[in-house]
Amino acid sequence: MKRKVSLLGILLATLLLLTSIKVDAASGTDWENYSVTATGSGIAPAGSRGAQARVLARRAAIVDAQRQLAEALNGVQVDAETTVEELVVTSDIVRTRVSATLKGAKVISEGFSADGAYEVTMALPMFGTGGVAQAVLPKPAKTVPFPTPKPEQGSTTITVTVSGGYTGVVIDCRGFGVNPVMSPVIKDATGTKIYGHENLDYDRVISEGMASYAHDMSQASRAGSNPLVIKAIRMENHNANPVLSLDDANRLLLENNSDGFLSRTAVVFLY
Repeated sequence: MKRKVSLLGILLATLLLLTSIKVDAASGTDWENYSVTATGSGIAPAGSRGAQARVLARRAAIVDAQRQLAEALNGVQVDAETTVEELVVTSDIVRTRVSATLKGAKVISEGFSADGAYEVTMALPMFGTGGVAQAVLPKPAKTVPFPTPKPEQGSTTITVTVSGGYTGVVIDCRGFGVNPVMSPVIKDATGTKIYGHENLDYDRVISEGMASYAHDMSQASRAGSNPLVIKAIRMENHNANPVLSLDDANRLLLENNSDGFLSRTAVVFLY
């Protein structure tokens, strides 16, 4: 018995063929603006003309952009040890959520390129409504308080002076080859975690993220007009998590006790 071949089936096959035309080198992750973008390209099938040609070329470009967006998203580090791809492979729930998130990607620019192909650039926010965080960041069983400062080994006192009035903190990690992640951890020199997503309001993390990444102080507005600036002594866990000296970690915790900027996620990493 002969099978009927639908026009829709032919069209989908044509679009899948067209999506392999071009890979845009600009696709990827923007850690300064917390977004993942990809540009797809497509051309209309031979023989199509006018409005029909534009519609078919645009559809092919969108399919291509969605495919490339999925590839770019797979490589995003959720934390120091885990990528989005690894979560998708190991969890059906995460896979379903990520798939739904990808379907919500927005077209941010489109049009014909100089070579006659139709190009569509699409973007996904990492945080906020429709963001990747909703799909991949687990909710902690409970919120854990920030740790208390601790004296140097062999001492019983903490000598850090609290100034007060800080609007946030800037951790200077430049020179260490920082690997940006969605859920970073700040640790002290003894290995104690002093800032992580379990210390924060989950809804705030999903909405705003835990920190911003910037190349200089002019981009550090998230930390407010009067940030506490601390230099990391090293990076750990695949260069994802900054480590502070014990004195600086104590100062950060004490200043936060006074001003509460960590709970507001007013944190910036210079990298």
